[in-house]
Amino acid sequence: MKIEGKEYSTIWFENNIVKIIDQTKLPHQFVIKDLKTVKDVINAIKAMEVRGAPLIGATAAYGLVLSIIENNDQSFLNKSANNLINSRPTAINLKWAVDRMIKKLSGVNSEKILHIALNEANSICEEDVNFCKNIGLNGLKIIEEIYNKKKDTVNILTHCNAGWLATINWGTATSPIYHAHKKGIPVHIWADETRPRNQGANLTSYELNEEGIKNTIIADNTGGILMQRGEVDMCIVGTDRTLASGDVCNKVGTYLKALAAHDNNIPFYVALPSSTIDWNIKKAKDIPIEERNSEELSQIEGMDENGNFKKVKIYPKKSKSLNLAFDVTPAKYITALITEKGICNASEEELSKLFK
Repeated sequence: MKIEGKEYSTIWFENNIVKIIDQTKLPHQFVIKDLKTVKDVINAIKAMEVRGAPLIGATAAYGLVLSIIENNDQSFLNKSANNLINSRPTAINLKWAVDRMIKKLSGVNSEKILHIALNEANSICEEDVNFCKNIGLNGLKIIEEIYNKKKDTVNILTHCNAGWLATINWGTATSPIYHAHKKGIPVHIWADETRPRNQGANLTSYELNEEGIKNTIIADNTGGILMQRGEVDMCIVGTDRTLASGDVCNKVGTYLKALAAHDNNIPFYVALPSSTIDWNIKKAKDIPIEERNSEELSQIEGMDENGNFKKVKIYPKKSKSLNLAFDVTPAKYITALITEKGICNASEEELSKLFK
């Protein structure tokens, strides 16, 4: 997708260095950062310089490539794999990508291992681009149906950033939007601010602006009244982990949007690649929910008039805060899941049919 008219992916490998777009600097600064060691990759994931389940997985895959370059030793590779998996607990793509890499590299001759590792990491990225493109083509049908009935701008509400910045390209929740825009269907996006890190305001609105798509940032609690007023035609969000049952774990606040949509008879869709499906955990209560630093809540970061980044405290000094990063939306509130293989009900039966 585009930034200032130039095509970019979120991550690429060049001269034994992993290149990323530092998302902590967006939207105020566009910075390409070099990751030279597996430790750099782990820090980038923890600090959310890269974020979004598919992108985290791809970054971890390249992290193992850097691990081999740094020290071509199986024990070091295994240790690097464990450290990567533990860097962020909720997004299943992280473990999926690392496990896939280790399986591919197990027992490989040390002279060939780097070549094989790089090819596999590249394949993970290429697959994600194709998955996200197909998610968009499948989701486009839903937007077309609404437009054909309405014959006017389709208003779509999304939460957090499930855009191309969260993947390699296209995005998950945004992919149908981008495909609709390219086809000439008028769309307008309500972008939840998505506290505390403001990924909707800082990232979703930013990338939509770069693609010339109309959007309006709203406070996280505004979606309900917009739905009551009939100003939302559909909701579409991404997911960091989807259980075989159809329950969806996504950025905190997603559950409340699903409840509001259900109450107002507005379709609520979740877009995901198959790499985000967890076939092992059976109950939502067993999903590891990341609890991040409470300072993300009590402080706000922005750029001052001199171009300097500053953090400002916004809570009383004595107040405590709880920063849970994700919540779980039960399958019963989800209209359908949009995947690279098609659209299905949020149920184990339907998912199993689609992904035999």
